[in-house]
Amino acid sequence: MTDLIKAGLEDVVISTSEICFIDGQQGRLLYRGYDIDDLVVHSTFEEVVYLLWYGALPTRKELDAHVKALAASRRLPARLIGILKNLPRKTVPMEVLRTGVSALSAFDPDERDNSREATLRKAIRLAAQMPTLVAAWERIRRGKEPVAPNPRLGLAANFLYMLSGRKPTELEAKTFDVALILHADHEYNASTFAARVTAATLSDLHSAVTSAIGALKGPLHGGANEQVMLMVDQIKEPARAETWIRKALADKARIMGFGHRVYRVEDPRAKHLRRLAAELGRQAGNTAYVGILDTVARVVTAEKHIYPNVDLYSGAAYAIMGIPADQFTPIFALSRIAGWAAHVLEQHAHNRLIRPRAEYTGPTQATYVPISQR
Repeated sequence: MTDLIKAGLEDVVISTSEICFIDGQQGRLLYRGYDIDDLVVHSTFEEVVYLLWYGALPTRKELDAHVKALAASRRLPARLIGILKNLPRKTVPMEVLRTGVSALSAFDPDERDNSREATLRKAIRLAAQMPTLVAAWERIRRGKEPVAPNPRLGLAANFLYMLSGRKPTELEAKTFDVALILHADHEYNASTFAARVTAATLSDLHSAVTSAIGALKGPLHGGANEQVMLMVDQIKEPARAETWIRKALADKARIMGFGHRVYRVEDPRAKHLRRLAAELGRQAGNTAYVGILDTVARVVTAEKHIYPNVDLYSGAAYAIMGIPADQFTPIFALSRIAGWAAHVLEQHAHNRLIRPRAEYTGPTQATYVPISQR
């Protein structure tokens, strides 16, 4: 049986899904059959959310209603704001998000209803409220009052507005919207699998998403783009990048932002964030981040034959927009709620309790010794 064990469930297929397809050999990512490259050019995050939840692209009437429902659901309950204000200021944003999402279930009018219709209503509220929650904590921990949502702004632009108190530029809003699209789903990654395991017990959406956030908090899943920017901070300037990265490789240091369990070529999401981060840098007069990362990418790819993934340039884009590094992983969650909810809906529709086995390697003939004789 040992020969059949796949550590980390690598390449083990446990179910079917209609939500997301990854072609690791060709470097393609599809949502419900639509190539991510096309969605980045033609779609918006709100439309992608609709696609993932309902299985098809919306009509204009359907999209307008969907966008309106999301915009109308952004405000947090006043008592939840009170909870945030009572948390220690040193609490890291992912812990706040995990606690906040769990607490939101107590305020949800569909709390006890697990039907598909109620779960969709809960999904709309969570997708709308999570950006408000993340932005509110950023303000609170800096001693400022949260900024109320602006219903006239799209989800991406509104989040940046609530975070900084100013309306973002068109390029900032577009970049953030694309980042949300690119992170919306990625098949059975650790956090999505955690959500489906929880949903498979017939637990509710808030519980499943809380499980997912807990998995995403781990540094082997979320947080890689934060580590990339720590590397950039150490390199400091493009002229030092090649020497620094070659020494790091010689020292066998782990370089974040490269390689992927599934892709054997460059992550198809990376090129979009590279382009947008470069455009943002030129607009902001800060080309150093992308300059450093371009050199790191060239050297690592040539020396190790591994390619950039989505995390290499996303942190640079966020940092240029003034977003703190410890908010990068919560931002991941603001996007991935789209996929998590889609997977919870799919799990509930075709449910079977997820209960794997383990090969036991401990003793089998232990004899109990009374405590007086030990």
